[in-house]
Amino acid sequence: MSLAEASAAVGTLLDEPHHDGSELYTPEPPGAVGDETTVLLRTRRGDAGRVHLRYMRDGEPAIVEAVVDSEDGGETWWRATFPVTNPVTRYRWLLSGGARAYSWLNGVGLHATEVAGSDDFVAAPGAGGPDWHVESVVYEIFPDRFATTGAARGAPPWAVPREWNGLPTGRGRATPHEWFGGDLPGVTAHLDHVASVGANAIYLTPIFPATSTHRYDATTFDRVDPLLGGDEALAELVSAAHRHGIRLIGDLTLNHTGSHHEWFETAREHTHSPERGFYLFDDALPGGYASWLGVPTLPKLDWRDSELHARMRTILRRWLDAGLDGWRIDVANMTGRFRSVDLNHDVARWARAASAGALLVAEHGNDYRPDLDGTGWDGAMNYAGFLRPVTWWLHGGRLPNDPWSPTPAPVYDGPEMVGVMRRFRAGVPWPVTLHSWTLLDCHDTPRFRTAVGTRERQLVGVGLQMTTPGVPMVFAGDELGLEGAWGEDGRRTMPWEEQESWDEVLLDGYRRLAELRRTSAALHRGAIRYVHVSADSVCYLRETRGERLLCLATRAPDGPVNVPFDSLETLYGDDARGGVLPSDGPSFHVWRIH
Repeated sequence: MSLAEASAAVGTLLDEPHHDGSELYTPEPPGAVGDETTVLLRTRRGDAGRVHLRYMRDGEPAIVEAVVDSEDGGETWWRATFPVTNPVTRYRWLLSGGARAYSWLNGVGLHATEVAGSDDFVAAPGAGGPDWHVESVVYEIFPDRFATTGAARGAPPWAVPREWNGLPTGRGRATPHEWFGGDLPGVTAHLDHVASVGANAIYLTPIFPATSTHRYDATTFDRVDPLLGGDEALAELVSAAHRHGIRLIGDLTLNHTGSHHEWFETAREHTHSPERGFYLFDDALPGGYASWLGVPTLPKLDWRDSELHARMRTILRRWLDAGLDGWRIDVANMTGRFRSVDLNHDVARWARAASAGALLVAEHGNDYRPDLDGTGWDGAMNYAGFLRPVTWWLHGGRLPNDPWSPTPAPVYDGPEMVGVMRRFRAGVPWPVTLHSWTLLDCHDTPRFRTAVGTRERQLVGVGLQMTTPGVPMVFAGDELGLEGAWGEDGRRTMPWEEQESWDEVLLDGYRRLAELRRTSAALHRGAIRYVHVSADSVCYLRETRGERLLCLATRAPDGPVNVPFDSLETLYGDDARGGVLPSDGPSFHVWRIH
C-alpha cells in the first residue's frame, strides 16, 4: 500500500505496523559487539498470526521468531531478541498468518515481496554522538557577517572591504573576498541574542587564517585568524558561551587545505619533505595536483599518508582541548576519496577515535546513508532527507530551478515529502538520525524565507525542523527574516542597528518552537509515527514512554483531520476541538496528548 493510499482514511496510518530504533521500540540496545539486543514491533491486533525477525550475521541472514510481549487497546506488541555480532547489523520484520498475510517491514514501510537490505533497520553497538547534542538547537554563524567590533587592524591584501549594511555582491571575482569585518568578539557580544532565540549550541564556519572570507582555504590550522581576534578571542568566546550554557562546534576541512597553507607551500618547494605526501601530486592533472572540484586554491589531501594522520590528530585534539565541543566536517562525502582510492570510512572512524567522544557532523549533500553506519561520523547535515523535501513541499512553484543542481525544481505533495523523509531515515542506525541536522538553509543555500516566500510558510518549515527527528540547525538571521536567493546572496550581515527591519512575529515563532524542542524528551529522542498525510497537510506523533506529542503541518487550507485523541493540550498553534484538528493553512500546531 502506498503512503497516499494509506492516508485515504483517517487512522489508517496509525494502524500500520511500526518499528524504529527509538527507545520505545528498542528497550535494550546493544552496548558492544557480541551483545544481544531486544526490539519491539507494534501491530494492530490480528495483523499477524506469527512474526519473525530476520537479521544479518557475518553476511548471512538468520531468523528468530518473535513472541507476544503485551496486548492492549487493540494493539499487539511483539518482542524479539537477537545477537549483534558485527559492528553494523541489519534487520527487518516478517508478518504472516493474519490480516497482513505475508509482509516484510523495513525502514521504509511494508512490502508484500522480498526487498533489498539497504533500507533495513540497523543495530550498531555504541552508535551515537554526545548526549548533549540531541537536546540542542544549533545556531550557525558565518563570522564575517555576524557582528563586528573592529578587532581587525586593517584589511588584508586579498580583501575587498565592504560597509556593514551593504549587500554582498554575491556573484563575481570579488565574491569570496568581500570583507565585512565580523569577528569573534562580535559573537561574544551577542550571545544573549543567540540564547534568546533558543539555541544552546553554535556552529562556527572556519576560523583559521585564509585568503577568503569563507576561510575554507586555510593557510594554517595552528592559530585563529587575527582578523577574527586571534586565539585570545576564541578563548574569551569559549568561556562566555559556556557560561551561557552554549556549546561551540568548529568547522574543519579534512578533504583539502588552501593552496597557501604552510604544508602545501612546503610540499611544492621541497619534494622530499614529509608534507609532500600530504597531497595528491600528479603532473597529468591541471596544475600538477588534485584539488576540490578542480579549484586550484583548494589542494586535496591524501589520507594514505601516516604523518598526515598524526598532524591532523594533533589539530583535532588541540582545538577540542581549547574548548570546542565538536566539529562539522566540510565536504565529508569527498574526504579520502580520489579515483580508485576510497578511505572515507577509514577517515571517519579515525576521526571518531581521535576526537574521543566529541561531536562529528558530516557535510553531505546527497545520499549520506552508505557513509553513516554508526562507526564514524555521528550524523550528517540532512540536505537530502530534510532540507530539499521540505523546500519542495513549501515553495509552491517559486523556485523554477533547483538551487543544488542544473535541473528543474520539483513541487512535492505531502506523500512525496514524507516518502523522501522516511527513505533517508531508513538504512542507518537511529542515533545517526537523531544526531543529523534538520536544516532549512545554511551559508551555502538560498535563504529559506526567499525560497518559500512568506512568513507563514517559513514557520511551517520551522515547525517541521523543530519536531522532526534530528537536531535543528538555524542559520543566523533566519529568525529575523533575512533573505537571499542563493548561497553567497544569503550571507548577509545581521542588521543589529536596524531592529525595525526584524520580523518580530517570526522571531517569536522561532523562540517558542525552539523552547518546545529543547524541553521535550519526545522531540529529543522519540519515535515518529504518521497519523495523516495528504497533499497539503502532514500530521505525526512523536512519542516516548513518558510523553506523546501530536504535530500538524499544513501548507494550505485542507479538509478537517480527525484523530483518535480527545484530550489535546495546545503547546503551539490553535486548539483542537473534539479530536478535530484545525484545517487552516499555512500553519503549524503542536499538542500534548493526555
